[in-house]
Amino acid sequence: MMDNVSVIKVFYLSGLSESMNYRSVLFSLTLLCYCVILLVNITLIVTIILDKNLHEPMYILLCAFCMNGLYGTTGFFPKFLWDLLSPVHVISYSGCFVQGLVIHSFVSSDLSFLAVMAYDRYVAICRPLQYHSVMSKQRLMKLVCFSCLTPFCIVGINICLTSRLKLCSPYIARLFCVNGIIVTLACSPDETMVNNIVAYVSILFYVFHGVFIVWSYIYLVRTCVNSTENRAKFMQTCVPHLFSLITFLFTVLFDLMNVRFGSKKLPQTFKNFIAVEFLVIPPLMNPLIYGFKLTKIRNRLQRLLF
Repeated sequence: MMDNVSVIKVFYLSGLSESMNYRSVLFSLTLLCYCVILLVNITLIVTIILDKNLHEPMYILLCAFCMNGLYGTTGFFPKFLWDLLSPVHVISYSGCFVQGLVIHSFVSSDLSFLAVMAYDRYVAICRPLQYHSVMSKQRLMKLVCFSCLTPFCIVGINICLTSRLKLCSPYIARLFCVNGIIVTLACSPDETMVNNIVAYVSILFYVFHGVFIVWSYIYLVRTCVNSTENRAKFMQTCVPHLFSLITFLFTVLFDLMNVRFGSKKLPQTFKNFIAVEFLVIPPLMNPLIYGFKLTKIRNRLQRLLF
C-alpha cells in the first residue's frame, strides 16, 4: 500500500527563477492587477445584489460568473505575491492539490457559466414568450449549482486519482500547480493510464459545452437576421457574452497548447505570461465589458458614482 503513496512533502515552483531580478516591479504590478480585479468584480457583484431591478436571470448569472472569477484568482494571486517576496518558492503537497483543484474548477465553471448564459440568451431572444417560465427561479438555481458543483466534482475526481500516484520529482516548472503537470511527475507512466482516460472524458464533457454554445448561437443568429428588435437585443446582451467567450477560449487554449506542445527553448518569462493569461485577462475584462455594455448596469453604476 505504501508503494502508491508519494514521499514528497513539498513541491518546488521553478517558474519564477528567471524573473527574480525584477521582483519589486513584478510584485507591484501583480498587486495592482489583483486589486483592480477585486475592485471591478466586487463592484459589479454588489451592484447586482443591491439593485432589485437587476434580479433577473441574466444578471444573476453574471453575478455568479464574477464570483467564480474571484474564486479562481484567489487560488493564484495571494500565493504568487507571497512567492515574489520569498527566496524559495515552495508549496506543500496538499496545498499544491488544493491550488490545482481551485484553478481547474474555476476554468471549468467559467465554461459552464458561459454555456448557461448562452442558453439564457437563446431562450430570451428565440422563445421570449416562454422566457419567464423556462428560466424560473428554481431552474436558475439548478443551473447555477450545476455550473459550480459539477466542475468541482469532476476536477476533484481527477485530483484524487493524481494523489494516489508515486511521484519521482518535486519540481514543477510553473508559477502554480496544475494537475496535468503533476501527473507527468509520476514514476511509472503505466500508473497514469486511468488518469489520462478520466482527463480525456472530462475534456470531452466540456467540449460538449462548446458545441452547445455554438448550437445556441446558430439559432440566435437565425432569429435575429430578419428582426430589427432582436438584432438590437443581440448587440446589447450577446456581444459581451461572445467577447467573454472568445477571451476565455484564447487564453485557455494558449495555455493548453503551451503545456502540450510548448518548446523547452521558449524563454521562461514568455511561458509564464501564457500560463497566467486566463487568470488575469478574463476576470479583469468580463466585469468591465458587461458593466459598460449592459445599459441597466451602466446606468446603475453611473448613479452610484456620480
